[in-house]
Amino acid sequence: MCGIVGYIGHRQAYNVIINGLKRLEYRGYDSAGICVLNGSSQLFKCKGKVSDLENHIKGKPLEGTIGIGHTRWATHGEPNDVNAHPHVSMNGIFTLIHNGIIENYSQLKTKLENRGYKFTSETDTEVLVNLIEYIYEKGNVTAEIAVRLALTKVVGAYGLAILCHNEPNTLIAARKGSPLVIGVGEDEYFVASDATPIVEYTNSVIYLNDNDVAVIKRGELTLKTIYNESLQPNIQTLDLDIEEIEKGGFDHFMLKEIFEQPRSIHDTFRGRISPHLDEIHLGGLYHVLPRLIEAKRIIIIGCGTSWHAGLVGEYLLEELARVPVEVEYASEFRYRNPIIYKDDVVIAISQSGETADTLAAIRLARKAGALVLGICNVVGASIPRETDAGVYTHAGPEIGVASTKAFTAQVTILTMIALLLGWRKGYLSPEKYKELIKEITLVPEKIEKILGSNDKVIKIAEIFSKTTNFLYLGRGYFFPVALEGALKLKEISYIHAEGYPAAEMKHGPIALIDEKMPVVVIAAKDGSYEKVVSNVQEVKARKGVVISIVTEGDTLIREMSDYVLEIPKAHEIVESLLAVVPLQLLAYHIALMRGCNVDQPRNLAKSVTVE
Repeated sequence: MCGIVGYIGHRQAYNVIINGLKRLEYRGYDSAGICVLNGSSQLFKCKGKVSDLENHIKGKPLEGTIGIGHTRWATHGEPNDVNAHPHVSMNGIFTLIHNGIIENYSQLKTKLENRGYKFTSETDTEVLVNLIEYIYEKGNVTAEIAVRLALTKVVGAYGLAILCHNEPNTLIAARKGSPLVIGVGEDEYFVASDATPIVEYTNSVIYLNDNDVAVIKRGELTLKTIYNESLQPNIQTLDLDIEEIEKGGFDHFMLKEIFEQPRSIHDTFRGRISPHLDEIHLGGLYHVLPRLIEAKRIIIIGCGTSWHAGLVGEYLLEELARVPVEVEYASEFRYRNPIIYKDDVVIAISQSGETADTLAAIRLARKAGALVLGICNVVGASIPRETDAGVYTHAGPEIGVASTKAFTAQVTILTMIALLLGWRKGYLSPEKYKELIKEITLVPEKIEKILGSNDKVIKIAEIFSKTTNFLYLGRGYFFPVALEGALKLKEISYIHAEGYPAAEMKHGPIALIDEKMPVVVIAAKDGSYEKVVSNVQEVKARKGVVISIVTEGDTLIREMSDYVLEIPKAHEIVESLLAVVPLQLLAYHIALMRGCNVDQPRNLAKSVTVE
C-alpha cells in the first residue's frame, strides 16, 4: 500500500506533505511525488525515496497552501519517474494520487483511447484521472460530481486525493478498501493513509468508510457517498501518541495483531471479490494469469510461517485447481541445484519482502526462466521488486516478531488464487465457485467469535504454562496448522514443541507420550475426522493429555479430550484460517505467564535479511 498525504489550510503545504511522506514511507518507496497549487500547478515526482524527492525539489520554489503528496509501492507499471504519482489528466485539469488497484482499468482505458485520450504511464491511476476529466468536460459538471460519477464505474479498491486546477480551493478525498483519515484543524484539513502524519497538528479526525467522498474547501468539509447521499461527519478525538496508536490499546503488538485478523483478512479480500460473490479479481496477476492457468507445476517457496502458509496453499491448489504443487524451504531450494522448468510457476511468500534466502531463491528461479510471483505484506520491499507479478496481502504493518495476521492473510490470498484457477480451468462449477467465495467472506465474523473465547484460552494456558514439551497433531489442511501452532509456542515461550501429521504419530512420536505430555489435536470435522478420532484414542490410551480444537457442537472428541476449544462450522478450505487463531492465543498467554517478551523473543528478528 502506498502513502497518501493531502493538505488545505493556512500553512505551507510542502512542509506538511513532505514530513507526512517520511512518516508513511514504510508503505512504499519506489517513487514519490508532490503537487502544490498556487495559481499554477507545481508538480515534482521521481523514482526513489522521499529523500530523492527532497533532493529533486531542493532549490526550486514550491509555495502554496493546498497540495497532495504520495509515496508509492508499484502495482501497475514499473517504478520510474513516469509511473510515479501524482498523475495528471491529459488536458491538465485534474491531479490525482491513488492507493489500491483499479481492476477494470483495461476496459476503461480502451474506451478512453477510443475517445481520443492518450496515456504516458503504465498505471491504472492514469486511467482513473483521465476518466474523471472526461466526465468533467463531457458532462460540464463540477469536480465533485465528476469524481463521484467516475467512481461508480470503477471496480477495485482505492484511496484517493484529488485536485482540480479549475477549482483551486478544493481538495477531494475518497475511499473504498484503502484507508483514509481526515484531520480537522483550525481552518485547515489534512488527508492521510493513517493518523501518523496528522497527530502533530490535530487530534480531531474523521475516518472515511467505503464509498465515502469528502469534498474539502477552505474552512468547509462536506461528506457524502459516491451516490450523492449526504453524510454527517463523525469527528473523533485522538488522545494517544503515535506509539500508542500503533498498539491500539493492547498490551502487546502480538495480541493486537491476533485481534486484528478479522479486519486484516477482510482487507485482504475486499475489492478483490465481486459484490455478487461470483468472481475473484486479482489485479496484480492480471497480465500473467494465462501462464498461471497453463502451469504444469507450481513451486511455493518460503521460510518459517510463510512456508506453513505455502503448505496450506499446496492442499488448496491441488484440490481446487488440480495442479501439482511442491513446497520448498527457500534456504534449501537455493542451494540444492533444483530442477526448474521454464513453464513452472514459482510463488514466493514473505511477510517482510526482504528474506535473504527467499530473495536468492527468486533470483535462481527467474534465471531458470520460471514465472515468479510474490505474496508479500510489506510494501516497497525487495521481493515485490524482483518478482514478475504478485499480490499484496493488505494485512497492514506487523510489528510482533511472531507472525500472526500475516499468516492468515497469506492463506487468504492462496485460497483466492486456488479458487480463481479452479474456476478458470473448469474444475469448479459456477455454483461451487460462488459457494466457496462466500465461505471466504464469512471468515472474519467467525474469527470474531473465536476471539470471544479468549478467557477460556487463558484458563488452559494457566494449566500448561510450566510445561516443557508439547506435541501438535493435524491431518490434511490441519497438518500445516499443527506446524504453525508449534512454531508459535516455540518462538515466544521457549517451550519445545513439534507438529506432526496425526497419522505419523505411530512412526515415532508416540514414544514420547505420557501423562506429562500435552497433545494439541486439531480435530474439526472434515474428511479425516474419523481418523483423527482414532489418533485421539491412541493418545488417551497412553495417558496423554489432550487439548482439542473442535467444531462447535462436537460431542465425540469432546468427551475424549481433557480440554476443548471450539471453532465455528465452516467449509474445510477455510478451516485452517479459523483453527490457527486459538493456537496463537494459547502460545501468547503461555509465553506471557512465563515472563517472556512476546513481541521481541530472544534470538529472533522480524525480518531475516541475512543467511
